[in-house]
Amino acid sequence: MASTRATKSGVNKDIQDKLNAKYDAELAGQCMVWIKSQIQDSSMNTSGVANNVYDELRSGQKLARLVNVISPGKISQKAIDGAKMTFKQMELINKFTDVCKSLGVPDHECFATVDLYEQQNMNQVITCLAALMRKFGLGPKEATKNEREFTEEQMKAGQTVIGLQMGTNRGASQAGMSFGKARHIVD
Repeated sequence: MASTRATKSGVNKDIQDKLNAKYDAELAGQCMVWIKSQIQDSSMNTSGVANNVYDELRSGQKLARLVNVISPGKISQKAIDGAKMTFKQMELINKFTDVCKSLGVPDHECFATVDLYEQQNMNQVITCLAALMRKFGLGPKEATKNEREFTEEQMKAGQTVIGLQMGTNRGASQAGMSFGKARHIVD
């Protein structure tokens, strides 16, 4: 967790623990190796441990360099080198996610700036990096549309079936319902 945030407790801690449990260090390591090979940074630590990914990518500079490898000239070298202050670093991270979206990475696979900068959801950061890798033919292939055609007879047969999600009406009567005080009507 980033040192600027209070420690979480109660439900928030449970939610954070659930997010942290989804983190895949092996996939994170593959993403870090890919970034290292793309930006040709021999000093980059490619360990998939969440704290390492956070330390390596937090400034946004390596992500910005990756953007310039993928789409040359998107971010000026001056902006990358001058990202010493928090808002400049967060701006670089935001530019990275914008480029990911423009390359076809779905919104639900992209991360918010605070997910990385404040180490809130490192799993989402890795999900975004893996989705970007897929766009370049690395990792598992994206699913393709699987459209199906049904005959009119099949459609009618499907309408007669009551799905179990809707429940059932077997035994639905008010027989034996007696709760509360009986109603007495007096003349």
